[in-house]
Amino acid sequence: MHPQLETDKRLVCGDFIQALNACHANTWAKWTGGCNQVKHDLNMCLRKERVNRTTKNREGALERRQKTEQVWKELREE
Repeated sequence: MHPQLETDKRLVCGDFIQALNACHANTWAKWTGGCNQVKHDLNMCLRKERVNRTTKNREGALERRQKTEQVWKELREE
């Protein structure tokens, strides 16, 4: 299990986290693979969140880089 999910950091995938915790409470299902689909759904939710976050960060970095290039270009022209 993802230990960092025990905090309130992941509100987006909260339903999936609760479902996995509930499934893991049933020890039999936990050890016989009954929770595999629930865990897969949680992993897909976390992956989607990560991809969205990295895409947003990449776009921000591109904007910052363009501003920096523009400032350097202006300084060279002076």
